[in-house]
Amino acid sequence: MLLRRTQSGRDSHGNPVWTVAELPVEGCAVWPTGSTEETHGQDQTSERLTVLAPYGTEVRSTDQVRARGLVYEVQGLPSSWRSPLTGTRAGVEVRLERVRG
Repeated sequence: MLLRRTQSGRDSHGNPVWTVAELPVEGCAVWPTGSTEETHGQDQTSERLTVLAPYGTEVRSTDQVRARGLVYEVQGLPSSWRSPLTGTRAGVEVRLERVRG
């Protein structure tokens, strides 16, 4: 599930107000790519996933993704993969991270 944030206005203090639209994306592969734990004065953990979405899926660096029932932030720019040998379109690689604490 892709969570697309778009600015829908500003509040009385001039801060952006966001609207979130849930866009279903079928046929994705998801795998873990690591985690970290910080204990220097605070308990904080982060978990990273990589998603391979169908080729042509539009994902923005400002989007969020719901994967495995949890919400993750998109990290960096998604990459479209195409074979240089056959031209086969493999998909769009999206790196995700979720930080707690």
